[in-house]
Amino acid sequence: MTHDFGKTYWEQHWDQAAVHDVAANPYLARETGHLRPGTALDAGCGRGAEARWLAAHGWRVTAVDISAAALAKAAGRTAEQITWIEADLTEWTPTERFDLVTTSYAHPAMPQLAFYRRIADWVAPGGTLLIVGHLHEAGHGHHPPPEATVTAEGITAGLDAATWEIDTAGQHTRPVGGRSLHDVVVRATRRGVPR
Repeated sequence: MTHDFGKTYWEQHWDQAAVHDVAANPYLARETGHLRPGTALDAGCGRGAEARWLAAHGWRVTAVDISAAALAKAAGRTAEQITWIEADLTEWTPTERFDLVTTSYAHPAMPQLAFYRRIADWVAPGGTLLIVGHLHEAGHGHHPPPEATVTAEGITAGLDAATWEIDTAGQHTRPVGGRSLHDVVVRATRRGVPR
């Protein structure tokens, strides 16, 4: 079954999702905890767990999601200094580059790897790109759908070595709610003058 990850899909998904506190994925702290806080973009922020974690650790966060329902749940559960933006990340373009661009399990209405290349352009020189996605595994089943899965090799192949230094590229399995999530994590630094 092919999924259309457009606005209608995500509004229905988040409208039906329970409102409860969700912890930021553990890779965010592990991969960014050593960075000096600056400006951050959470691309496909959903309920805002990663945006809230970043803000609590000193980052000035722009959190973008296509779903008004997701943003209503996210913004209603935080007092941190976060700018929430409702926008389609396949069309929206920021007016600035960020010290950190992160995305966690975002599924846009465009090919997954093309989406990662698109948001990579928004990282400032010396800044960091952090991608957490669903690992592609043969026979992995219908959740997540095949078009929303990637490999570390697929992601890193799209990052030009002249522009990017790959810091982390791996796959991990972690238990969540009685099931196992198979994740791919890539962190890269844009070459250039550090901020």
